[in-house]
Amino acid sequence: MSEQEKPKNTPLVEMQGIFKSFGSVDVLRGVDFVVNRPEIIGLLGDNGAGKSTLIKILTGVHMPTHGQIYFEGQPVSITSPHDARELGIETVYQDLALIPLISIARNFWLGQELTRQIGPLKVLDHQRMADKAREALRDIGINIRSAEEPVGMLSGGERQSIAIGRAVYFGKKLLILDEPTSALSVKQTAEVLNYTRRAKESGLSVIFITHNIAHVHEVADRFTIIRGGRKVGDFKKEDVSEMEVAHMVMTGQVPERLSLVPETEE
Repeated sequence: MSEQEKPKNTPLVEMQGIFKSFGSVDVLRGVDFVVNRPEIIGLLGDNGAGKSTLIKILTGVHMPTHGQIYFEGQPVSITSPHDARELGIETVYQDLALIPLISIARNFWLGQELTRQIGPLKVLDHQRMADKAREALRDIGINIRSAEEPVGMLSGGERQSIAIGRAVYFGKKLLILDEPTSALSVKQTAEVLNYTRRAKESGLSVIFITHNIAHVHEVADRFTIIRGGRKVGDFKKEDVSEMEVAHMVMTGQVPERLSLVPETEE
């Protein structure tokens, strides 16, 4: 199905009836999860709720025991992180998958390095990688001192910005942020939240996974809450307060006022 033929309301990602068991332990019990486009969705749950397992299934780290994943309306089998990246899914983990000892430019182009021909040999084109990395980051509002600076010299917020900028530049469709504001200062957190908004403005959908409800409530359009391997519900930001979100994460109980709000259309 071409882009023109796809209905405009077709979700970017739709996970239907996802079950996952490890031996006799049921970690996910029939979870439905939808990501529309473009939107920022907060995926929330306490430790052990199952949200990390759900994301690992979406990114090919685990296979579901039962259930089906659809990407842009088509059924897909994501059997490895490579499959996920080929679909346009980029994950920024807490450790960022950046190499501290090499430059911003090298990290930006990691695995997709630019080369130039010298006689019979191909060598890395450091200057072109530095120039293009600097331009790409500037286009989404990220200004760096030097593309040749080692990533290890950057702050936590700056490292997050490089990882987010890389996903935007390489035309990814879905950006998954795993605890992106963990251990950051107030200023660095504000910067990362701003870059998250910029990613959506660039056309990406974003799954924002965090324990800090205040941070995700600031940027998310919608929340999916999971507890005990089951989905508590989907809630639009305008329908739910930060305190109500926290209550549902902790207890799994939907306040009566919210139980009367229709779930987001899927």
